[in-house]
Amino acid sequence: MVPLSVLDLVTVREGDTIARSLEISVETAQVAERCGFKRYWVAEHHGMAGIAGGATSVVLAHIGNATSTIRIGAGGIMLPNHTPYVIAEQFGTLAALFPGRVDLGLGRAAGADGRLANALRKDIVGASERFPQDVVELRARFAGQAVGGVESPQASGADLEMWILGSSLFGAQLAAMLGLPYAFASHFAPGQLDEAARIYRERFEPSEFLAAPHFMAGINVLAAETEEEAWFQASSADQSFVALRTGNPGRLLPPVRDYRAQIPAPARAMLEQVRAVNAIGTPEQVREGIEALALRTGADELIISCSTYDPAAQMRSLELVAEALAR
Repeated sequence: MVPLSVLDLVTVREGDTIARSLEISVETAQVAERCGFKRYWVAEHHGMAGIAGGATSVVLAHIGNATSTIRIGAGGIMLPNHTPYVIAEQFGTLAALFPGRVDLGLGRAAGADGRLANALRKDIVGASERFPQDVVELRARFAGQAVGGVESPQASGADLEMWILGSSLFGAQLAAMLGLPYAFASHFAPGQLDEAARIYRERFEPSEFLAAPHFMAGINVLAAETEEEAWFQASSADQSFVALRTGNPGRLLPPVRDYRAQIPAPARAMLEQVRAVNAIGTPEQVREGIEALALRTGADELIISCSTYDPAAQMRSLELVAEALAR
């Protein structure tokens, strides 16, 4: 079976606090480590009441300090929100703190509207267009090169893995050209998954970092003792997607039984499209779903997204997945 990793949005639940959300992420990372998952990635989002991972490098330091073997990383850093120099310093420092355990996944989409762009003091559109050049600059800084006559001592020689992330064909082409591993966000944008995997492999150019293409796909996973319970727990994430797509994002809500049957047909169709890549159900059903995606894509790794309103259900899901795949 291909290695499995975990993607954490550092979800803030209705009625909960950011401090508690960070505690839950640490506890979940410890469960993932104990169960043998390969990586634990945190995603960068800003200005969203239901997601607390905006200060991504700080969150990763907290998780890294509470674990010992699992790789920790950004899945990802939205580079248009930052200068490459600052990210080089942050992740070079993380690599020094947690040698051999740090991943830096880079995305081109800022996920920011005009108000957030102003708050970040960034030209988001221009920065997105410079994304390939900024990735090359980051790679140079980690290699110890001075860029623009300025060195990055914390970044020089950092022991980390750089990844390109994406939900379109652009990221696949860039990762192939630069000879970097590529992760596709099929857990929320599955439309071009198969084409992205094909283009990445066909166009891959070996580099000093990677001799052969290395492809990761995202998948929504939730395992429970019964299929009904799994879909019940998954309804909290479903509600978040509907709220986001209707312009009303908020904190993660309690689950609702038969949620999809109760919502309007357009919302249900949207959910079935954006969350089409999933493995939700009993441990056996989840194992079959994970194996089917691995076979379909030929992925070298899969990364699972599995937020639930009840933290215990989220952690139990990881345990059940690990047990099912071990069998």
